[in-house]
Amino acid sequence: MKIAIVGCAHGELEKIYDTMEAYQRMNKIKIDLLICCGDFQASRNKEDLHCMAVPPKYTQICTFYKYYSGELEAPVLTVFIGGNHEASNYLQELPYGGWVAPNIYYMGYAGIINVGGLRIGGLSGIYKGKDYMKGHYEKVPYDENSKRSVYHVRNLEVFRLKQLSGKIDVFLSHDWPSDIFNFGNVKQLLKKKPFFREDVESNQLGSQPSKELLHGLKPAYWFAAHLHCKFAALIKHENKSITRFLALDKCLPKRKFMQIVDIPHDESAPMKISYDLEWLAILFLTNHLLSVKNIQTYMPGVGGQERYNFTPCVEEKNHIQERFNYDLIVPNNFCRTAPVYSKNAQKVKLKALLNPQTIEFCEKLALDDPVMLVAENLNIKLNISTDLSYTESLIDTTANSCENSLGKISLPDPKGDERSSSEEDSGSSSTSDEENTNVADKGEGNLPGASPVPKRLKRRNEELYKS
Repeated sequence: MKIAIVGCAHGELEKIYDTMEAYQRMNKIKIDLLICCGDFQASRNKEDLHCMAVPPKYTQICTFYKYYSGELEAPVLTVFIGGNHEASNYLQELPYGGWVAPNIYYMGYAGIINVGGLRIGGLSGIYKGKDYMKGHYEKVPYDENSKRSVYHVRNLEVFRLKQLSGKIDVFLSHDWPSDIFNFGNVKQLLKKKPFFREDVESNQLGSQPSKELLHGLKPAYWFAAHLHCKFAALIKHENKSITRFLALDKCLPKRKFMQIVDIPHDESAPMKISYDLEWLAILFLTNHLLSVKNIQTYMPGVGGQERYNFTPCVEEKNHIQERFNYDLIVPNNFCRTAPVYSKNAQKVKLKALLNPQTIEFCEKLALDDPVMLVAENLNIKLNISTDLSYTESLIDTTANSCENSLGKISLPDPKGDERSSSEEDSGSSSTSDEENTNVADKGEGNLPGASPVPKRLKRRNEELYKS
């Protein structure tokens, strides 16, 4: 499979596709997949620009909105993770991943997908120690602090990724794993970026959680961006396996922002995105660990009384297969959910919204949407992110219709016991003793071989259950 790897896109999607297509013509090849390692900047309109943590001179609409609106079409299947310069309000609608435009897929806070037989993993955001152990508490509209903390990596996503077993072909991160410079030409790196020297000498360059994932998952390839330079490294693991690391520059003329790699794959597998069965099972089994509070939240570990190993067994995977009716292909359920950029557009008040893709995914897998949990904690009523005032002009009722995807949604039976909102707000974290209430999974009973998972549930549809 020929894959175009891109560093920081910074919204220049049209230029990236033009570069890729020029390469195809010159070399008479066909690119099968394009992967972007963050700073994608999926800005749909002027309001999205206010949710990006960038200096004012960089708040430019760029070209993503053309693919979002349908004016242009992505010429190749595109997959990306988030970085530290994003339209965070849009990406926050898709915490478990989803389509941001036709043929352009965001991997969520963290995720594993399968494309053409390749198993691809990703971790969005950058590492900041002060926010690493907090919940996903941020809400739109952001203040200057939450505008930045919203893209900081959390321990929950890293914990989930550490439960994975089996081979990972490709892994993506925005910032580099710490200590990676020791596996490449550090002298050349410091010659290009002399201001890295202090961080290199103090071993502060990069992300410690990503380093742990690198040596734990041992993917065949690891691609990154963030530091705006090209850097290659070769990591030999204790089991004799090798990870080929490559970081790329940002999309600018005469910069090394794109690399074409050819990775062997199952040629009989369709070039479509499929959910990864093991990852779905891990999400299902760890839903009770999700926190949306601005406090430290600890993941379970050895020595505690609750389950800490969530690598799923065969029975747990079979349960997920049944939930998805044995069809793990990601549905083409993209729909436009906000106004498209216009120079003369009126200013719209920013507010948190629910994305139909996330609703459908959460209902199918019995997960909680962090955006909804935050709203419930603050007693805020949320709407589906579809502006009906311009539905007729921007949204049809066929392939990209919100109406079609929402039509498939049905409410599950209430899970867990009935508790008042005041009781729910009194708990301090996802692992506190007050939350030891067993969850009944839609009347199906506990999974075979699985430990009952304690959770005091904050329902996605609490108001509907009360009616």
